[in-house]
Amino acid sequence: MKSHGWLTPQSLARRVEQALEAQVRSAHSSSSGSSYRAQSSRYCNPLRPSRASPSPPHRRAFTSSPPRSSSRPPAENPSFTSVLDNPPELVRTGRRHGPGLIILAAIPVTAFVLGTWQVQRLGWKTELIAKYEDRIVREPLPLPPRVDPAAVHDFDFRRVRARGRYRHDQEMLVGPRMRDGEQGFMVITPLERDGGRERERGSTTVLVNRGWISKKLRRQQDRPASLSTGEVEVEGLLREPWKKNMFTPENRPDKGEFYFPDVKQMAALTGSQPIWIEQTMEPDLLEAMELQSKGIPIGRPAEVNLRNNHAQYIFTWYGLAIATSIMFYMVVKKPPTDVTRRVRLNKEWL
Repeated sequence: MKSHGWLTPQSLARRVEQALEAQVRSAHSSSSGSSYRAQSSRYCNPLRPSRASPSPPHRRAFTSSPPRSSSRPPAENPSFTSVLDNPPELVRTGRRHGPGLIILAAIPVTAFVLGTWQVQRLGWKTELIAKYEDRIVREPLPLPPRVDPAAVHDFDFRRVRARGRYRHDQEMLVGPRMRDGEQGFMVITPLERDGGRERERGSTTVLVNRGWISKKLRRQQDRPASLSTGEVEVEGLLREPWKKNMFTPENRPDKGEFYFPDVKQMAALTGSQPIWIEQTMEPDLLEAMELQSKGIPIGRPAEVNLRNNHAQYIFTWYGLAIATSIMFYMVVKKPPTDVTRRVRLNKEWL
């Protein structure tokens, strides 16, 4: 029979548990509640075995950002500028164009100026050729006993006729010159005319370009048919003295080598007037072959042989001007590549 004055083990354990629960509830707001509950259950409960209380699980932080300050957000600032209001700009780093752009811009301007100059040259050359062709179609003029060298310019490409004897002992070969793919020389022979008293001073002697001969017949003993001894009548074109270009070597009259017809030099060597006549003839194919085989000089045709390539130069220069203008436009308007493209930093962003 149990006495009501004594505490049984069951009632004692129940009281202890109630006391512990009351302590846990009172210390729930403190940070040491869990450890205090474990210690109370370990030392105050004599009936339960002692065991370690499990530690609370580690919680990973949701964000590592510092806590927001109490200042106002940027959107509520009246001076705030967003990326949409002030977008970035694509620019090139460094210098966009160098000195090469100036040179490229000067090319079309220079080509246009040269093309315009060639237009003027074309008009001048066309009128000059028309004037010479008008002189050629006229009847030949008898060459006066004495010719003023200063007046030759007004009679350039004028057909003339002269009579006299060739001075073969003063013959000069100018060359080499090509004709139909064969190498040869131009035969220059003084023509001595009967001028009375003027003849003694040699003032009636003129230089005649008789025509072309083959190189293998350059020696006079190999072409006796070309050495006429009697009086001959020469018909040809009165021409201005030739002009030497920079690539032609100087004549060497001491060795009998003439690379271009220096009329004044040849006139001084032969004692004749500085008057240049180019003999004209128009042989057919068979006659030309016969003359060439005998070593007789083949004269030039009576025609104007001035080159007129200014129309080609016009297309060349204007085409270059158009092409370089397009290139200049493409270079200026060309978008930046991925290498040179950069975003400009905008200091107005907040």
